[in-house]
Amino acid sequence: MPFITVGTENSAPIDLYYEDHGSGQPIVLIHGFPFNGATWEKMSVPLLNAGYRVITYDRRGFGNSAQPTFGYDYNTFAADLDVLMTELDLRNTILVGHSMGTGEVTRYLGAYGSDRVDRAVLMAPLAPFLLKTQDNPEGVDKSLFDGFQQAIIQDRFAYLTQFCEAFFNYSENKGKWVSEEAHRAHWEIGARASAKGTHDCVDSWLTDFRGDLPNINVPVLIIQGDKDNVLPYPKTGQRLQNMLSDVRMVTLKGAPHGIPWTHPTEVNQALMQFIGAPSMARA
Repeated sequence: MPFITVGTENSAPIDLYYEDHGSGQPIVLIHGFPFNGATWEKMSVPLLNAGYRVITYDRRGFGNSAQPTFGYDYNTFAADLDVLMTELDLRNTILVGHSMGTGEVTRYLGAYGSDRVDRAVLMAPLAPFLLKTQDNPEGVDKSLFDGFQQAIIQDRFAYLTQFCEAFFNYSENKGKWVSEEAHRAHWEIGARASAKGTHDCVDSWLTDFRGDLPNINVPVLIIQGDKDNVLPYPKTGQRLQNMLSDVRMVTLKGAPHGIPWTHPTEVNQALMQFIGAPSMARA
């Protein structure tokens, strides 16, 4: 399996697992919490068929990547992405993030610029700023995130069940947009993640991305469901579209947070139109 080393912890390397398939313009797919690159399967195959080079990787602490006890913040996540971009010498890249993966895209463009990037796609975005503060009254009380972390400490596996329910709006969409088997598979992927990484990533959700947004100078596509129960649409994508200079917004009516799985047809169509593959979008 291919790995890229992004650091060390004591005597052990911190390696990121990645997959690199196809040829053509590169597209990097960055997964959401608490999953891994395998959850992109409904996106990656159509992109490969459309003639793109498709790269997925597992965030540190998740999937087949190393599980260090530190580095679960967006400065580190963006630095990890920069190592991947540099080591693979990716240019004219399309960055695609879902959920927590949108934080890597946003912070990378804010900190490292767009020399290697052509455009960006943010699915169910984390930005601009989730935490309620004096200058961000639209945010969410910190007590909610404290509760998530306490639940992870008490019983991470029970927390994952609750998270997957919210991820898919499962009680509402079971048998419609998501099967019992797919729900179970996502839970099992999340269960294999680092316990400490799962806990510590909650702190990263409180990152203020507002300072990154003025530095984003590539076209951006936002795709989000208006029934997102993980990152509520009015507090995230709906706000974010007004803070970017070159942006398109696609709102999926009634869709939950996990749109790469529940709404692949609509997501792929919007993505293909945005990246310039109109024939695939029509298909």
